[in-house]
Amino acid sequence: MSAEVAVRAAVIDALRADSALMDGLNGLFDGEPVRASLPYGVVGECIGADWGGKDVAGREVRLTIGLHDGGETPGRLAGMIARIDPVLAGVAVRDGWRIVTARLVRSRVARASRQGGGWSAVVDYRVRAVREG
Repeated sequence: MSAEVAVRAAVIDALRADSALMDGLNGLFDGEPVRASLPYGVVGECIGADWGGKDVAGREVRLTIGLHDGGETPGRLAGMIARIDPVLAGVAVRDGWRIVTARLVRSRVARASRQGGGWSAVVDYRVRAVREG
């Protein structure tokens, strides 16, 4: 299995397993949902690049995680964003890939552009993984 697919699946499973995060969401989706009720989360774009060495097959995977909330202020998003770092720090081996590092690259919080307003947060992570075995 490709690192991009394996890392993405492991991240989605880990986020869904975090009860503190999921208590604040109506759902966490793999890609933008057709229909979802606020608040919800999305694991979006996933970009992979080579990150290997002479004796190590490695991939760098960039993941985007989006959170959407209908509140008047972005306050609830802050607690949900705070849960992502500890969750990604504990992501385990999956389908022959071991995650070496998961680092926040950037985050953004802004008023939602969709009708009805609310707030959206987007966090981008760099996840580096090496092939096991």
